[in-house]
Amino acid sequence: MGAVTAHASDAPRPGAHSLAPGAAPYAIRSALLESDRPAFDAAYAAALETARQRLELTELFDMLEQWRRVAVLHSDRDNFRAVARRTAELVTGDPVPADEPLETTRAKAGL
Repeated sequence: MGAVTAHASDAPRPGAHSLAPGAAPYAIRSALLESDRPAFDAAYAAALETARQRLELTELFDMLEQWRRVAVLHSDRDNFRAVARRTAELVTGDPVPADEPLETTRAKAGL
């Protein structure tokens, strides 16, 4: 009986990647607040261009991870709104009116 050997395949698998769950660009973008999508699009385009020029994906993966974390925060809109309010109150020292638009609160909070 001959020896049986196995080896790992380096061939890419369709749909497989080494990114954290939820770090695919489409998943990140869809989880973001509408107002943050243009900033994500610009950062993604710049990171893709850098990756193309340098033939290096580290910056692209770092950018995706940074935005994935933002998307996780945005995924619970009520909690994100509460965090923005608390942060704005800490930064300004003033209470945030209940009817203040989220974008105004975020600007005060630096978010």
